Amino acid sequence: MTTAFAIGWLLTGVGTAAADPVIDSGKLFAFATSADGSYVEDVKVEDDRNLTIDVHSTAMNVTVPVMVYRPKDTSAPRPTLYLLNGAGGGVDAATWKKQTNIYDFLADKNANVVTPVGGAWSYYTDWKQADPKLGLNKWKTFLTEELPPIVDAGLGTNRTSGIAGISSSGTSVFNLAESKPGFYKAVASYSGCAQTADPVGQEFVRLTVETGGGGNTLNMYGPPNDPMWAANDPVIHADKLRNTALYISTGNGLPGVHEQFGAPHALPGALVAYQMAVGGTIEAAVNYCTNNMANRLNQLGIPATYNFRNTGTHSWGYWEDDFKNSWPVIARGLGI
Repeated sequence: MTTAFAIGWLLTGVGTAAADPVIDSGKLFAFATSADGSYVEDVKVEDDRNLTIDVHSTAMNVTVPVMVYRPKDTSAPRPTLYLLNGAGGGVDAATWKKQTNIYDFLADKNANVVTPVGGAWSYYTDWKQADPKLGLNKWKTFLTEELPPIVDAGLGTNRTSGIAGISSSGTSVFNLAESKPGFYKAVASYSGCAQTADPVGQEFVRLTVETGGGGNTLNMYGPPNDPMWAANDPVIHADKLRNTALYISTGNGLPGVHEQFGAPHALPGALVAYQMAVGGTIEAAVNYCTNNMANRLNQLGIPATYNFRNTGTHSWGYWEDDFKNSWPVIARGLGI
């Protein structure tokens, strides 16, 4: 049991699953600071399971809202799943909360689910320099160094962590895990293109950052021959994922159950055709990248659970399904 949780338990007398001292009091167990001085600015209770922690990042000099979904049973320290939104960073409507029902699925699970709001089009990595459009991005520092000690102390966790993400964040989860081997006990990537150093991977990143967000990848990793591209390529550094519970999924771009007219996750009306055309093209490219990652892990003798679907576009219905399918792998890594 962590010291912060033990003190909190003694002070509140918590002994049953019915009470959550953090939610009930509106206060964290402890207000820790990270090694570089990042700290908690505010805590807001949203409801009986959700709160928002505003964390000031020293590395980026910004305050990041961090959404937290608490475990069903808080009578003992629980692990943490860092769940990343896609390219929009959670500041748009393309979020797990708005597009899926996974929080209903998580209602009986004993894990803290932590999601930062911000980092749009950044790939949640540390950029070479500030970008005129996207600002200063030091998200790898934030997610691996600044946020975890604040979360662990504040929520009284057992200091076991996993991470999961979709689309561009499906790339980020590998990169973050490889930057700090062993920190994340479970990694789940849904429709993420893992490679970044080769021309295909670089084009994928460029289209996301520049076309999607208006940023400049020269400020991210530099020109195509800059060593930063290779230094942040998950396929090249796949050996650092050894002893991690891995779940990796992708469709192949062909229309499937979630493209059917009237399906809960299908876009309305004629937009289904757009979902099939654009989402299908993106997912076909992701499938290529994912196969390369699988081949590399197999060469290294690193086991993973793969879900290569025989249909599926780059869209939320499949990611909702994949998250639920990945839970046994995540839970195993988290020890629950």
